Parts: sequence; structure tokens; C-alpha cells
Amino acid sequence: MSIRFDRAEYERMHAAAAEGYPHEVVGILAGSRTDWAVSEVVPLLNERADSPRNRYRVGGLVMMRAEQAIEAKGLEVVGYYHSHPDHPAQYSEYDRDHALPNMSYVIVSVQRGTPGNTLSWRLVDDRSSMDAEEIQIV
Repeated sequence: MSIRFDRAEYERMHAAAAEGYPHEVVGILAGSRTDWAVSEVVPLLNERADSPRNRYRVGGLVMMRAEQAIEAKGLEVVGYYHSHPDHPAQYSEYDRDHALPNMSYVIVSVQRGTPGNTLSWRLVDDRSSMDAEEIQIV
């Protein structure tokens, strides 16, 4: 399993993670599910007011409209990304509990405002864990 990123979009995701620090940022990975390629990163607003440093929330209507806009461009949702401010890019139990099957979940670790280790994960069929997937930059 691997996910491919257009280099400019990978860097855009990192820039959004740095800009949002010390809060978590979140967004959609859009592109092609046929070859699991991300051609566009779509940042979303973290609406979480009570604990934005370690959680994110996006309203259902906002998410639906963003996904419709992606589909209107002829793209597909490949997965989602979010940042972990001052924490590793390892998924949390919360992340696993809220993950959907057959989607990539990219986590960007942001240490003191600087994006660093970036890992991608996919939920296993029995939902007990997430498997790491390779990130390729093209």
C-alpha cells in the first residue's frame, strides 16, 4: 500500500500544518483512487473550540460541501490529513475510532511550529488497528 503526492500539494499540506500550529489542522486529500494519487490538498477549518490543540472537528455540512466541490472537479476523496502539534505522527485511538475503511489518513507531526515526520495510515478490516502505508512524493 502506498499513497502518492504531487510535491507542491505535499508542501502545501505541511505549510497549512505549520500555519495552524499550535492547533491541529485538518483537510481532505483529493485525487485519484485508481492509482491512490493526491493531486490536491483541501484545507478545512478546525471548528473545535474546547481542545483544538489535540482534536479537530469539521461540521457535516462543511465536509459535504467540500467533498461535492472535489467531485465537481472530477476528483475523488483519497483520504484525509491532520496534524499532531508537538506529538508524533502516530495515529491515536481516537483517530482509529473515527477512521473510515479504504481511506488514507495522513498525520503531520509539527514540533514547535515546524512540520516534520509525516506518516500515512489505513484502517484494517476488523478496525483493531491501522497499517502504515508508504508516502511517495512525485
